[in-house]
Amino acid sequence: MLSIGELSRRTGVKVPTIRYYEQIGLMPLAPRTEGKQRRYGADEVSRLNFIRHARELGFEVEAIRELLELSEKPDQSCAEADRIARRHMAEVERRIEQLTALRAELRHMVEECSHGRVGECRVIQVLADHSQCGHEHR
Repeated sequence: MLSIGELSRRTGVKVPTIRYYEQIGLMPLAPRTEGKQRRYGADEVSRLNFIRHARELGFEVEAIRELLELSEKPDQSCAEADRIARRHMAEVERRIEQLTALRAELRHMVEECSHGRVGECRVIQVLADHSQCGHEHR
């Protein structure tokens, strides 16, 4: 059995985050010793690694909750897990499009800068009046 500190070291998840996951039900409440210390086993290490990896991939808490529930039903079709991953992938692609547009807008703004004085600085002008940029905000 592991302490919360050892669980944190083995999984790379900070102690407050582990406690938060317990509060919101992603992690089961750990049994406690007579001294009130939490104790964790191999199942909790695996579950926390699953959660950490899902968070690293950008999955929201509710999607992780759904995926954890699905992982407990190994004989069930994976269609639901696929749907969750596809939904997340669509959101990632939408954010990439937004970031690409943002990069183009910033590049345009910087390229128009004449490197003169702040009073004539294109970067400052565009930030002060977005309509000067000529790009649609997405």
